[in-house]
This record gives sequence, C-alpha cells and structure tokens, in this order.
Amino acid sequence: MPEPSYLLISLVFSSIGLGYFIYGRKQKHKVAFYSGICLMFYCYVVTTPMAMILIGIGLMSAPKFMRL
Repeated sequence: MPEPSYLLISLVFSSIGLGYFIYGRKQKHKVAFYSGICLMFYCYVVTTPMAMILIGIGLMSAPKFMRL
C-alpha cells in the first residue's frame, strides 16, 4: 500500500497536469499539452516524494520558459 504522502503528491500534480492538458488542448499550446500529459503520468515511474516534488515543479515551469 502506498504511503499517504505519495498519494497526496500524486493527486496534486495529476490535478495540475489535467489543467495543463485541457488548457494546452484548447489553446493549441504544445508545451502545456505535453507538460500536462507528463504531469499526469510521471507519478507512476517516480516513487520517492522529494523526487516527485522536484520533477513536478520542473514540469509545471516548463511552459513558462519554453516557447515553440
């Protein structure tokens, strides 16, 4: 059974990823679209809470700094 911190962190970043995904799809913003997909699914690969937080913050800031 996963730890409660793992579940909470994955819920928060997956919810943010869903928002990025919907925004990227409607606005045709590719970086936000793919960042949202990555935010929703990276929690299945990364298992430590600190790494999840750091990767999540990096993926959330990607649309701000990357322009295509």
